[in-house]
Amino acid sequence: MPATPLKNDVFLRALMRQPVPYTPVWLMRQAGRYLAEYRETRAQAGSFMQLAQNPDFATEVTLQPLRRFPLDAAILFSDILTVPHAMGLGLDFVAGEGPQFARPVRDEDAVRRLAVPDMSELQYVFDAVSQIRRDLDGQVPLIGFAGSPWTVACYMVEGGSTREYRLIKTMMATRPDLLTRILDVVAQTTAQYLNAQIEAGAQAVMIFDSWGGVLADGWFQKFSLAYSRQVIQALQRERDGQKIPVILFTKGGGLWLEDIADSGCDAMGVDWTVNLASARRRIEDRVALQGNMDPMMLFGTEASVRAEARRILDDFGTVDAGAGHVFNLGHGISQFTEPDVVAALVDEVHSHSRKLHGG
Repeated sequence: MPATPLKNDVFLRALMRQPVPYTPVWLMRQAGRYLAEYRETRAQAGSFMQLAQNPDFATEVTLQPLRRFPLDAAILFSDILTVPHAMGLGLDFVAGEGPQFARPVRDEDAVRRLAVPDMSELQYVFDAVSQIRRDLDGQVPLIGFAGSPWTVACYMVEGGSTREYRLIKTMMATRPDLLTRILDVVAQTTAQYLNAQIEAGAQAVMIFDSWGGVLADGWFQKFSLAYSRQVIQALQRERDGQKIPVILFTKGGGLWLEDIADSGCDAMGVDWTVNLASARRRIEDRVALQGNMDPMMLFGTEASVRAEARRILDDFGTVDAGAGHVFNLGHGISQFTEPDVVAALVDEVHSHSRKLHGG
């Protein structure tokens, strides 16, 4: 893809802990159901899978929030479960129940059949990345993403969403050999998948370890972080002379900040339970930080949302040389959020952070 000069590279510079004029902001799930235009496009597509697998639709919903808000990055519209779907598990999204797999992986035979799929099975994702890059025309950087091997494996074994993690934790305790085989195949696939997104035009990538925080200490390092590290070590970190930063986000990972910071990532996402000032002290600015407003705070008043944004920015503090901060939520934005509140949040982050950056 011909390189289009970025008009706004503040997000990338913050990830690489370079000087920036203000704190950049983007929001997890910024393309989604809280926007009326997304709901219209989703209805037009007919189903979530048809939306995600059509590059035209995926491009449209990726760009929708950027038309409303002066966000500093776009993120590919897709789903972390495209990877196991490409492995033949039969993904479907059931209304009111979320993702479900027709063929979950729960026994030796199913584990033995697992293999890294041909990346052509995911070509629709790479086509969307290329199309989004073209249509962005250098407005802001594009983030590609994948789920962490542990998080993806949770869905593969459980067959869908869960609150107990009974099946995968039973496998972890009784047949760790099966689980490590699953995690290894998913890690290899994820590395190839992210590298293909980078080749298609992604300018940064993020690994969502959404369920790492459900593990006990010790088990997290063995079954989650080790495989996220395996992915990071296999990633292409430069393209066309530009560094490709990697963000690793573990929801509920506040206990293990030092371990995560040593994973090889460039930036660490943190949820709202983490104090940013404390996090900076603990990791000594070895990586940039991303986060971390509680998404539920967006149901307050405009004044309270602005105040919370200022509090989080002040917690991080002055952005000294070698430090980096990207403002985000501590998890995905709720579908019930009012867009006007999002506009106020983005405005407050930009305006207040300029003062902290000496602007």
